[in-house]
Amino acid sequence: MFARANTRRGPLNATALSLVLAAAVMHAAWNLVAKRISSGGTQFVWLYYTAGAILLLPVTVVLLVVGHHRPQWSWLLAAAVTAVLHIGYGVVLQHGYRVGDLSVVYPVARGTGPLLSVLAAVLVLGERPGPLGLLGAFLVVAGVLVISTGRTAGDPGAVKAGILHGLLTGAVIAGYTLWDAHSVTGLGVPPVVYFGLGSVLQSVLLVPGALADRAEVTRIWREQRREVVLVAVLSPIAYILVLFALTMAPVSLVAPARELSIVFGGLAAWLVLGERDAGRRLAGSVIVLSGVAAIAAA
Repeated sequence: MFARANTRRGPLNATALSLVLAAAVMHAAWNLVAKRISSGGTQFVWLYYTAGAILLLPVTVVLLVVGHHRPQWSWLLAAAVTAVLHIGYGVVLQHGYRVGDLSVVYPVARGTGPLLSVLAAVLVLGERPGPLGLLGAFLVVAGVLVISTGRTAGDPGAVKAGILHGLLTGAVIAGYTLWDAHSVTGLGVPPVVYFGLGSVLQSVLLVPGALADRAEVTRIWREQRREVVLVAVLSPIAYILVLFALTMAPVSLVAPARELSIVFGGLAAWLVLGERDAGRRLAGSVIVLSGVAAIAAA
């Protein structure tokens, strides 16, 4: 099903790491915006997917027409699979933000994803990131656990719901990370074209769910149009940068390095949203940074 590891993709070089770090900042920023939406669910997810698709469509069409690669039908199939996975990601994540805190849902989701991605990359794709790369992945996951556990305040039910949604989101993250790595390397789909096609399909597939509550769609667009546009811009750019990084380095190194966004997300939850337990969160952030440093040196 998946292509074997591409031997031309070496360690996480400076260019790939720079792309991943820029993506981490953007990812944390759009998740902070999404958390601050008063309500939303499927309607909000459809709005920002649709806005993003509209913004990307002209670029996608141009690249399909003048690009160096001849379009293949397999590209459409690959985009359809990633669209389904990203819809699951968006809906579960947004629901998690409605029932739990950013400082619980976000790090659990971002930590579960790379853990499963690294395991699958080693077991399924045959990648061998080396001892230092695996140590870095372990430190990233350990830091996530420090950040996401030990809360001293808040509704225990909300914490459990946040952890559950974080785990579900992380499982979907692992799924689309592995599939997307296969698509842009094994199938050779250009990253921007791949994400552009996927965005259009995401919007189309979510139409029935969004139109089930047209009043809510209208309300969100009227009252929180700025937030919709911000997520529609930041989310695609962040992930396209990751797709380019996946063409330069193994998924078993790119996936954990992305999780530097946990540091930014944790700080934002403390400084902007006023969520508690800052000491534990910052300690976990230091562990995450150590893991990223190990991955970069692998």
